[in-house]
Amino acid sequence: MSEKRLMLGNEAIARGLYEAGVKVASAYPGTPSTEISENLVQYKDSLYCEWAPNEKVAAEVAFGASIAGVRSFACMKMVGYNVAADPVYSAAYAGVGRGMVLCVADDPGLYSSQNEQDTRMVSRAAQIPVLEPSDSQEAKDMTKLAYEISEKYDKPVVIRTTTRLAHSQGVVELCPREEVPDKEYEKNIAKNVMLPANAIRRHVIVEEQMERLSEDACSFSINRVEMRDAKIGVITSGIPYTYVREALPDASVLKLGMVHPLPRKLIEEFASKVDRLIVFEELMPVIEEQVRSWGIKCEGKDLFTKLGEYSANMLREKVLGEKIEAVPASDIPARPPILCPGCPHRSTFWVLKKLKLHVAGDIGCYTLGAVAPLQVIESCLCMGSSISSLHGIGKAKGEEYLKDWVCVIGDSTFMHTGVNSLMNMVYNQSTGTVIILDNRITGMTGHQDNPATGKTLMGDVVTAIDFEKFCHGLGIENVFTVNAYDQAALTEVVKREVKADHLSVIVAKAPCALIPEAKTTKKCVPVPENCIHCGACTKPGCPALSKNEDGSISIDPTQCNGCTLCMQLCRFNAIREVM
Repeated sequence: MSEKRLMLGNEAIARGLYEAGVKVASAYPGTPSTEISENLVQYKDSLYCEWAPNEKVAAEVAFGASIAGVRSFACMKMVGYNVAADPVYSAAYAGVGRGMVLCVADDPGLYSSQNEQDTRMVSRAAQIPVLEPSDSQEAKDMTKLAYEISEKYDKPVVIRTTTRLAHSQGVVELCPREEVPDKEYEKNIAKNVMLPANAIRRHVIVEEQMERLSEDACSFSINRVEMRDAKIGVITSGIPYTYVREALPDASVLKLGMVHPLPRKLIEEFASKVDRLIVFEELMPVIEEQVRSWGIKCEGKDLFTKLGEYSANMLREKVLGEKIEAVPASDIPARPPILCPGCPHRSTFWVLKKLKLHVAGDIGCYTLGAVAPLQVIESCLCMGSSISSLHGIGKAKGEEYLKDWVCVIGDSTFMHTGVNSLMNMVYNQSTGTVIILDNRITGMTGHQDNPATGKTLMGDVVTAIDFEKFCHGLGIENVFTVNAYDQAALTEVVKREVKADHLSVIVAKAPCALIPEAKTTKKCVPVPENCIHCGACTKPGCPALSKNEDGSISIDPTQCNGCTLCMQLCRFNAIREVM
């Protein structure tokens, strides 16, 4: 009897990779995809997995492993797919050796992302097949199927997930690992070297591959028709399929496991059998637009929004006219996002706020510096953009204008794409102050290592990138490392450097308050007899501090990590440090 286990969608994908005989996996952490690699590392006796500095590198590693003859994998969230687009578009032309699969996680509802990008649209433009599972069992099974499709049709394949699938649990049947033999490496310049003369011939092959896939997909078991009442027929895929089955149990359904390319003949046949055809897909009308382009009448975004997640209640309301009353938002306690107690970024941001500086921000948990009560970050575009934005501001307004500006970027984000932006500042002779918020971890996605932490995903201890040496190597003379919790020292160096006529880098260094290295027995406690109820200690918004009815403060010992920011802000010795 086979073993069955309750698994998250991400965990099931990791299991599918193991069972499929994958040997090389590379990823950059990005919610909601991060746990795939974190679960995959449990199989490290059978395969190699790593954190790459960015998604472009991850895709290139997977391509190299594929043409070397082993099954490979790259993982990212949807905005990371943009970073990987350069190699991915060309890999679609070159094809594979052994199977190459990418998992790209979309985020309808913007739970942890800066936009609601739809992976299907990017993959369609890149001419790459896309599979979309609806539950954990399918996540595992389609991961394995993706390698068969990749090798049969000589193409990289994308597994598209969403936040709801990635973080929902389902029962998964476990199977043994398939030991796929390595494929002999074959020198093939015409196939693997994307010179224009080669690429133009490969483009013809790509179009033929996609046309053949579209035809063959009509018989794929993952594209299935569930005929019931023919009054309503729904074309759907992924998590929305589960909503259709809940809200419209009697409706006929065409469930698509492959969402690109679409099985045209199967869709035409299904459409001819139902009275009313509805396309139910989250985000963009990718399926709907293609169905309409074939002259098939259907409903879709005229009923449903392009924004956010879908639900069974949405279906009931829009199709059946059944209005479901939701809990009023006013009845739900507010829980605004905020930096953790003792976060070193809070201390840095308080210095920037005190100095009344404009701050170009970046992607990371430190982006919360844009919200109350700190409200110092004034821009945030994408990974690595803060440094480039600062450079652009200076070139637009002049060096004097930058004396009221700094940019901030996390250590992992700096390794991701900030490095290139800093090179650009050096090369194009910028002045300005770059602050690297070095909390020794990739904090936002749950404490993954990166090239600056000195540890790999496999647990190996390696040489950590030294930011001071790195910046000096770029030719930057003014590089300073400061304890992020030291308000006086940090204030002094920022105040001095921001007014200087040169490019400088300040490394505000202190470990994330939640990682083991930051654990301490020190705590801050109030000294009530000295307190004048001025509230200075509470202004940075540390959740460990609260005001009492009489204006005095309390410090929650279960939250305080002894960072001493509140103590440094108090001028009346009303807070002291204890062991």
